[in-house]
Amino acid sequence: MIKFLLFSLSFSHVFSIVASQALPSYSGRNGEWQLLHESVGISAMHMQLLHNNKVIIFDRTDFGPSNLSLPNGICRVDSSDTILQTDCTAHSILYDIVTNGFRPLMIQTDTWCSSGAVLPNGTLVQTGGYNDGDRNIRSFTPCSDDEYCNWIEFPQSLIQRRWYASNQVLPDGRIIIVGGRRQFNYEFYPSSWNGVIFLDFLVETNDQGLENNLYPFLHLLPDGNLFIFANTRSILFDYNQNMVLKEFPKIPGDDPRNYPSSGSSVLLPLDENDAIIEPEIMVCGGAPRDSFIQAMQGNYIRAISTCGRLKVSVPNPSWTMEDMPMARIMGDMILLPTGDVLIINGAELGTAGWELGRGPVTRPIIYRPSDDVSNWRFSVMSPSPRPRMYHSSAILLTDGRILVSGSNPHVYYNFTNVEYPTDLSMESFSPPYLSPEYDPIRPRILSADEKMGYGGKLFWLSFQVQAYLTANVLTVTIVAPSFATHSFSMNQRMVLLKIAGVTDIAPSTYNLVVAGPSTAEIAPPGYYMLFVVHAHVPSYGRWVKIG
Repeated sequence: MIKFLLFSLSFSHVFSIVASQALPSYSGRNGEWQLLHESVGISAMHMQLLHNNKVIIFDRTDFGPSNLSLPNGICRVDSSDTILQTDCTAHSILYDIVTNGFRPLMIQTDTWCSSGAVLPNGTLVQTGGYNDGDRNIRSFTPCSDDEYCNWIEFPQSLIQRRWYASNQVLPDGRIIIVGGRRQFNYEFYPSSWNGVIFLDFLVETNDQGLENNLYPFLHLLPDGNLFIFANTRSILFDYNQNMVLKEFPKIPGDDPRNYPSSGSSVLLPLDENDAIIEPEIMVCGGAPRDSFIQAMQGNYIRAISTCGRLKVSVPNPSWTMEDMPMARIMGDMILLPTGDVLIINGAELGTAGWELGRGPVTRPIIYRPSDDVSNWRFSVMSPSPRPRMYHSSAILLTDGRILVSGSNPHVYYNFTNVEYPTDLSMESFSPPYLSPEYDPIRPRILSADEKMGYGGKLFWLSFQVQAYLTANVLTVTIVAPSFATHSFSMNQRMVLLKIAGVTDIAPSTYNLVVAGPSTAEIAPPGYYMLFVVHAHVPSYGRWVKIG
């Protein structure tokens, strides 16, 4: 029998946000939920946090009207739309995490099941979609509150259609775009001289009629090569030479982990304090191989309850398997500022796809990768009152909360007479480290440099903490904001920086000097959230630009 470990904290505090329209919270013993909006008008199929503390959220466009009108009588006119050629509703919003407000954005063509990444300058580049949007690129550049920035669309800018593809930012700031439905290849943004490059691995991992290799898991490794996981297999890939350098052992169990058997994956935190950085991949959840066919016939098989960890740089890599407290498909894995992993959303039965999931898993779990393997490393959190099934998303915010929204397991928006209605609400989940009882040991960043260089260049910041313990329990982490969709957070990574010195300068106030990341392979250029973590309690994050 699996033992459920629960924190013994008792929460009465609701994490406050600056917004009169925030609704009452739902509290539990282990973390805390707050309903931010009953409806934001669209279902959050895709989410990306930007460096001005606003979140881009978007759905698809080919199902008819959403529940949010475009402003000033604007309408989207698209003769190729299969449902509604003149549509005066929004399918994207810009959410402000400080004010809890949001405004509609205009998307012209279909963004269904697409991918994205943020350029080093902070611009979101979204790639592909469906129908007339499958080869389009769209960009969104953050602007000040008194400006009205919106999506800019670049038709037919991809060489191949990209539907269910994955993106990864590279050390030189380019984006690699891998796979997609019936696309056994990859390309770059900006486009390179060699155009589209065939990748046999994507053919080999495609289950005929089932796929199970869409939205492949991509992770940039410290040596500059790419780790690619699809179905049950994974490779070390040199994308510059189009060369598979190594194939790793299959994950045990022979159960697929990629869409529609949607598990999730993270690159565990990279530690600059280690003499040799050993990257480690973690993959959790998924569904047995015939789950999709069975679910189509009304038989919903139990999802996978295992997680696998793989140290990819050791001479003879092998998977180390652990059991989660519950089976989960369509879960999101999120790196917390502490270096722990949150697994949230999803279902216990069935698979991804329209109407194919059952048994919502409403309890998040937190996994502590640094705990001894002899200990039970999972902790079960308080449940959300709302199922978050197919087409839900979750991301880390700068204040340490998790933003959760969306859930639409139907072809259209459907709110009545169905087991799991379309959910347009928005919630936040506050992990236990945000409990007020930790406030005495919670650092507060007072000032910090705005830019951080490579090669271990020194970076200065000052922070305040009421009850400082010791430098031995102090860490500084940087976290890249991820593009979240379909249970995979693209470009997510965390680096623990090397602390060069701590000096007290006033009562409860300290100067902290850290060394920047050693290379762009460790931390590709762009904006990161920086956290000071004291005794496993993080500060609120500060944005810093690296590179």
